[in-house]
Amino acid sequence: MKWLIPRLQPKGTLDNSLFLVYMNEQLDKEISRRRTFAIISHPDAGKTTLTEKLLLFGGAIHVAGAVKSNKIKKTATSDWMEIEKQRGISVATSVMGFNYGDYKINILDTPGHQDFAEDTFRTLTAVDSVIIVVDVAKGVETQTRRLMEVCSMRKTPVIIFVNKLDREGRDPFDILDELEKELHISVRPLTWPINIGAKFKGVYNIYEHSLDLFTPNKQRVSERVEIDSLDDPRIDEAVGEADAAKLREDLELIEGVYPEFDVEEYLSGSLAPVFFGSALNTFGVKELLDCFVQIAPSPRPVVTEERTVSPDEQAFSGFVFKIHANMDPNHRSCIAFVKICSGKFERNANYKHIRSGKMMKFAAPTAFMAQKKNIVDEAYPGDIVGIPDTGNFKIGDTLTAGEQLHFKGLPSFSPEMFKYIENTDPMKSKQLDKGLQQLMDEGVAQLFVNQFNGRKLIGTVGQLQFEVIQYRLLHEYGAQCRWEPLSLYKACWIESDDDEALAAFKKRKHQFMAVDREGRDVFLADSNYVLQMAQSDFPKIKFHFTSEF
Repeated sequence: MKWLIPRLQPKGTLDNSLFLVYMNEQLDKEISRRRTFAIISHPDAGKTTLTEKLLLFGGAIHVAGAVKSNKIKKTATSDWMEIEKQRGISVATSVMGFNYGDYKINILDTPGHQDFAEDTFRTLTAVDSVIIVVDVAKGVETQTRRLMEVCSMRKTPVIIFVNKLDREGRDPFDILDELEKELHISVRPLTWPINIGAKFKGVYNIYEHSLDLFTPNKQRVSERVEIDSLDDPRIDEAVGEADAAKLREDLELIEGVYPEFDVEEYLSGSLAPVFFGSALNTFGVKELLDCFVQIAPSPRPVVTEERTVSPDEQAFSGFVFKIHANMDPNHRSCIAFVKICSGKFERNANYKHIRSGKMMKFAAPTAFMAQKKNIVDEAYPGDIVGIPDTGNFKIGDTLTAGEQLHFKGLPSFSPEMFKYIENTDPMKSKQLDKGLQQLMDEGVAQLFVNQFNGRKLIGTVGQLQFEVIQYRLLHEYGAQCRWEPLSLYKACWIESDDDEALAAFKKRKHQFMAVDREGRDVFLADSNYVLQMAQSDFPKIKFHFTSEF
């Protein structure tokens, strides 16, 4: 059928409506294959290791790497930046796509560290569902709670993976109670561990009624043993009579306490299925993936300021949710990550950039496997495409086939930590400016220029970002800088309808005034008291704590 269309259409034998039906079918088929999700958790729960194992099953890699290991030299695929390899943490969201059976899966591996929470929050706007990783020994941690709040706000479907069962940890029932209490969501286990830590023997798959026996192997996939029912004597042979009796008892309790698994409740964000396993030892991951592709939602409608955009519309639309500078250190290139919301994206087609009103063509859109990228000719809703950016894009920009749409909900933040940035090598000032410009476009931090002394200051959410900026400026741009501490309470954007009042405010507070990169006025308050006094002394001035007003 595919090759018939182009040949028949010009002769008029295939009428237009039939062609459109065929195109719609194609689009619907591609949409239903897509699964786009983020992996989120507290630092060190095992997100990156889990991502690595999912890629292994998808055949995208053949040997899994590790985040930190003395024996395994291969680093994790998603931690490709030099600083990530050194510190054993993720500092930026990486995008990976692969095929698994009939499904096309897009994973976004997010940084767990709270200093990079902004990156993670933005990522959550671009996904249809989420996998939360929880460490069996530590249970629910602060960062997990914050991220879960964002998911609940957006009603994003959540699957929970309880990791590190090969280590000593807490009782699985205690973990389930804690998940319910702390994350404010009802849970339903779909796999169940047989013992834990040194005595860990395997996992019973409640969803598929089978048993998987545990054989520790960090880089290859373990075998599974099929079991027909719970009364099967092979269970006793495989795990011993005592453990088999405990397993039957636990499962009876689960069936009595927890409701039946309902897919609709999961999709509405009120029920979270729970899986147990050990990502490092590739255990319990396949069960998670098999169940995930069956129940997880395909791309969903996205709300814009004008209307709700459905994925099966013919016209293309998408938005930029992340910009990454220097993916290829040899070329100093920036890549804008675009989430496709509707229609089909085609290479070299003309699309409208809504903020500037320009029409743009993209000759080399790319699909990602962390740092590795391949040029793609077409992409469908749910996919994430990388577009080379020469300074045209900002986070939150919309691309459409021509319609005026504005996607909403990409937060920008008021910084909490501030430092002056000083150039230590005058010969490299050009490189420093270029590096700062590109790193600020990524949205990792914000740059202000103090109007009183003309010095540049950087505002971030956490201390770690300063270290990452300094490291990346040196290693990616060859620019050396040092930080000078500055005690500030808040930076807030100011505006007023009364020009005189604004001018009087700027005159009075001239040494605390700065401008951001857009040239908007920013007031630097050095304490809460100063801020409150300014608000009461100047009632005509509006103070904003997010940059979108």
